[in-house]
Amino acid sequence: MNDFFNLLRYTTLAGYQWQEPRLLLLILLVPLLFVLRWALARRRPRVAVAFGPGAGPRDWVAFLRFLPDVVLGLALNFAIVALARPQRTDERVEQSGQGIDLVLAIDVSGSMEIQDLLPNRLEAAKRLATDFINSRAGDRLGLVAFAGEAYSLAPLTTDYDLLREHLASLRFGMIKLDGTAIGTALGVATNRLRESTARSRVCILLSDGESNAGSLDPQLAARLAHAYGIRIYTIGLGKDGFVPYGKDAQGQPRYVQTRLDETTMRELAAAAQGQFFRATDTAGLREVFKQINQLEKSEIKQLRFRNTKDFYLPYLWLAIALWVLWLALKSTFLSNPLED
Repeated sequence: MNDFFNLLRYTTLAGYQWQEPRLLLLILLVPLLFVLRWALARRRPRVAVAFGPGAGPRDWVAFLRFLPDVVLGLALNFAIVALARPQRTDERVEQSGQGIDLVLAIDVSGSMEIQDLLPNRLEAAKRLATDFINSRAGDRLGLVAFAGEAYSLAPLTTDYDLLREHLASLRFGMIKLDGTAIGTALGVATNRLRESTARSRVCILLSDGESNAGSLDPQLAARLAHAYGIRIYTIGLGKDGFVPYGKDAQGQPRYVQTRLDETTMRELAAAAQGQFFRATDTAGLREVFKQINQLEKSEIKQLRFRNTKDFYLPYLWLAIALWVLWLALKSTFLSNPLED
């Protein structure tokens, strides 16, 4: 009985996929057929029938005379539903091949506020790192933020919404100890990747300065990463020399001197079989992410299986049963022989 009522629920009907959905419009014509029949019946000549006192039809009997029409209407509606072929499709996706485990290590030190990359180095890195995450599919990604210390903000995950939230939360001063602890950042990233079983394990490090903090030597951290089969891509942000850094009290542009230790960044990438990139503007940083995306693109094959099941049969049986019931009711007192 529960299965019968489930067939009639709106949620059940709305959950179907219809092979012939246009046929459902015929349901609107069913009440019109009965209106047309009633109009034609009104135009026929009527025979006056006199009933004796107390012999008139009772109200409930008069009401029951509509029952055959209701049954016929339901039979027609269920027949139309069956003709529209309600279906449900189950789709199963199987993936083959191994993805890539990748950790982004982003510098959030005070120097990332410099504005040679617009609006500043950190915001430019965040925006393009988000685009990079959006371009991945099936890979596990993680996030490390570092200044004078390094912290893992997101473990390796395919929850890209979570990664985007953590990436958007990066800000200046979130790590109290300022500086550039590149070695510590590589150590934290290596700790996340060392137990990975992925086909490829990668760390992308973005920084704009020279390593001047942390207790782990960057060269030692790079060799340790290489020992675990981790490839390191280093990205040097910004220009050397005097670059814009906000405005002074009089509203005039202020300039500070900055320097990237490009030699160390190149050595770190070479020690872990990676590459070094220099991005002096936003367009250059976008091109760097594009190149890394091509170098570390996982190939995942997808096999899709579709299983379609028809549900028209229960509605067809309902229509036939109601049709037979209507024929039976036509032979009872519920049918008015004077109208036929």
